[in-house]
Amino acid sequence: MYNIGEEEIKAIAGVIRSGKLFRYGEGGQCLTFEKRYADYLDAKHFRLTCSGSYALHAAIVGLGIGPGDEVIVPAHTYMATATSVLTAGAIPVVIDVDESITMDPDALEDAVGPQTKAVIPVHIWGASCNMDAIMSVATKHNLLVIEDTCQGIGGGYEGRMLGTIGHAGAYSFNYFKNIGAGEGGGVVINDAALDKRIACAIDPCHYYWTGRTEDFMPFASNGGRASEIMGAVLNTQLDRLPEMMAAMRAEKKQILANTRYLDNLGLKPTPMNSPNYECGTHVMYTMPTAEVAAKFVEVMPSVIAGKTGRHTYTEWDQILIGEGAAHPLMNPYKMAANQKCRRTVTKDMLPRSLDILGRTVMIPTDPCHSEEQIGKMICNIEVAARYAFGEMTSSEIKPRMAEFKVADKIDSRKYDTDVAAYGLGQQVDTPATL
Repeated sequence: MYNIGEEEIKAIAGVIRSGKLFRYGEGGQCLTFEKRYADYLDAKHFRLTCSGSYALHAAIVGLGIGPGDEVIVPAHTYMATATSVLTAGAIPVVIDVDESITMDPDALEDAVGPQTKAVIPVHIWGASCNMDAIMSVATKHNLLVIEDTCQGIGGGYEGRMLGTIGHAGAYSFNYFKNIGAGEGGGVVINDAALDKRIACAIDPCHYYWTGRTEDFMPFASNGGRASEIMGAVLNTQLDRLPEMMAAMRAEKKQILANTRYLDNLGLKPTPMNSPNYECGTHVMYTMPTAEVAAKFVEVMPSVIAGKTGRHTYTEWDQILIGEGAAHPLMNPYKMAANQKCRRTVTKDMLPRSLDILGRTVMIPTDPCHSEEQIGKMICNIEVAARYAFGEMTSSEIKPRMAEFKVADKIDSRKYDTDVAAYGLGQQVDTPATL
């Protein structure tokens, strides 16, 4: 969430003053946002829920995925992508990313097995997946596709909005996302029958408030209902989204254009699958070695993709140790229906992904950046690159660096880089077999 202020305060105050904080029958903020966001996506149905994790769960359940099914996920994504699969009783199968740091379509093709039911491509850090290639593999093998668009709000792929290309899309409106309400999420879908299942997965009491229908049999699920306060904030946030996306895409293109000459040093932009439509929230460079990447981030406020904690599969404790539920009888790893599924994940199983992620640096853009700030970033990228590639000594850095504002520093919470705070890097015992 890049901007929040008086408009949101007024929107929240309006809901509170109205006394209509419940979304059914009284308020209209949630319903208004659902309709507006569906229109923004050029989609038929959108359902708000309490978080991006719950949105993924609702999409998975809504599409009928469960015990006996494998769902393929990429090695680099927030761990909720994989744990949401477990909440439906299915098993996540982890595969490689390519140099775009998104799911490798060739790895997807190689990973499809007899139990594979679905795939979740993740538009991580706002970078679009290669959706044409992924959909081609999915069509060939009759796989369901759920786009994890939690970090890709506002982004697109070759003219289509992220989340609307597969069978369903999940979004997060968490504090750290492109727009947000502190917490929140939602699911987009174009199939009316599946939309009813998703609504039930989000709120099994939904039909008591909106009326039963003869063509749908409700099922039990946990509640993930959105509030009118969330809806009010998101309606205000949505007003800002198009302008914000345009600003960040323009900033990214400006930075890349003005650092292109550093290619002779070895500074190579990370390949993007849809550079004109992806979010533009990060300028990424793929370094030749992890050592060069580490030296670059010493100087430039940036982060190495492979050092973003729970965004890489090596830090997904519950997956590594096979603890898929609070009660052992509900643990998908122990279910009889899943015994033919591939259930073992080890930290060393995807060295190619770990190598790529360890060499990829990410520099955040911001819709609030001024031309002066962008100019300073370009200057400092050059300094960091020259230092990283051995063209400059450490003593030469400070006189050449443009001064950054505190706001330009990396947010350790967003990028999960504070190892001490989260206990990351500790040894996790992995069962030999599950």
